Amino acid sequence: MKQFHRMILRMLPGPMVAWLGVLMFLLVMQFLIKYLPQLVGKGLPFLIIFELIVYNLAYMLVLAVPMAALIATLMAFGRLAESNAYVVIKGSGVSFPQLAWPVYLAGILLTGVMWIFNTQIHPEANFRARNLWQDIRVAKPGFDLQAGVFYDGIEDYKILVGEIPENDTNALNDITIFDYSEGARFRTDIRAAFGRLEPMRNGSTLNLMLFDGEIHRRRPPGSGNTDRYEKLAFDRHLLRISLEDLNFQRSDPTEGRRTDRTMKTSEMKALVDSLELTATDQSARIKLIMASLGTGSVTRDEVGTLIPDETRPVLLSRVEGSGTSVVAQSGDTSIKTIRNVRVKIDSARRSILWAQGRADRYRVEIHKKYSIALACLIFMMIGAPLGLSVRRGGLGTSAALAVAIFLFHWVSLANGEKLADRGLMEPWFGMWIADIITGGIAIYLTFFVWKDLRAIPDFSIPSFSRKTAPPSDTP
Repeated sequence: MKQFHRMILRMLPGPMVAWLGVLMFLLVMQFLIKYLPQLVGKGLPFLIIFELIVYNLAYMLVLAVPMAALIATLMAFGRLAESNAYVVIKGSGVSFPQLAWPVYLAGILLTGVMWIFNTQIHPEANFRARNLWQDIRVAKPGFDLQAGVFYDGIEDYKILVGEIPENDTNALNDITIFDYSEGARFRTDIRAAFGRLEPMRNGSTLNLMLFDGEIHRRRPPGSGNTDRYEKLAFDRHLLRISLEDLNFQRSDPTEGRRTDRTMKTSEMKALVDSLELTATDQSARIKLIMASLGTGSVTRDEVGTLIPDETRPVLLSRVEGSGTSVVAQSGDTSIKTIRNVRVKIDSARRSILWAQGRADRYRVEIHKKYSIALACLIFMMIGAPLGLSVRRGGLGTSAALAVAIFLFHWVSLANGEKLADRGLMEPWFGMWIADIITGGIAIYLTFFVWKDLRAIPDFSIPSFSRKTAPPSDTP
């Protein structure tokens, strides 16, 4: 490795780390803006919210790393072109492949890291994030009283507060409490002129001190057969309310059903093999059913009516080869038999279609993980020659080119995934079409820079000024 190789490699980490930080910050802000309303009011501990953000950093890295690598490569080679260092290096007899091979090697290493990340770490992070989201969604909102609104977040209690002073949120005025702890029939009504909240340190109990009020309750019958009604007046009454129902309940993060987005590649490959075996078994079942059909049971018209289009030609040939055209012994029995056969064949066919559809979805996800990892290398292969073709390796030009290339790649990948999921395209082709196109662009740009034919497109600003004709030698 020569000195100019080390110079180029030293120019890559700084911009890449900086742009990776910027992109991750933007993605985190987007996540918080989108999901923060669902988190506010739940009374969640800060560590739970932080853990949720950490789990979602996985998919953000999948998006940010390839784009950061592209921008860093564009800026590094753009600075080479701007400082005329590339002219000096080229003048010393160094070709473009000889100049760029350390960068491509770094791209291969980055692709390997993202390969492992996409196939092992990313699915597990998605799985834990999904489980944590489920726990958050079923969590009850925190204890939050509002003036003039019934609060029923605590089991067996409904609380209505007429006024909450702005200067003291723990003070309450005009309080009404319905206690259903003994059932709706024996509800206890508590009314107080004012009160005060006194949270306990453990956070699981709330003391509500009530002043100047009454308690109305209906009691179960005593020795007689009639219910008793009690009315109690109080100057001070302490109501202790359990808040355990409001505490965040965490489930086991390693348990639960996994989908294609939350399964590792090895698990999906094993499942694809199982689904292919299911489809093969069902195909063999159809062949066995067709082979076991008797001949001379129904007419040609009956077979054409009862049997699906896929199996109709074979069964028609069996009927024609029997030498009979009508039911010989028991027509009704034969028709029922054919109907049963049709049901079995339809069931097997649906099983085959289901297994093939599920297998294709898993294949799409498998190829997607690999293609996104390889995009790191392809983007760096694009960034090197494209950076040399940019006359000024500034921040704005590099960022604009990177965004355009990344959007094109991501839109191609997303559309390929949709078509592959719908069965309109082979899974491998739908997931690799974006890499095939961008890889072709990378080879195209590399060839033109290597052969010194000037990389296309040329991002220099053309001059539209009118050219002056040279003076003529003739008088």
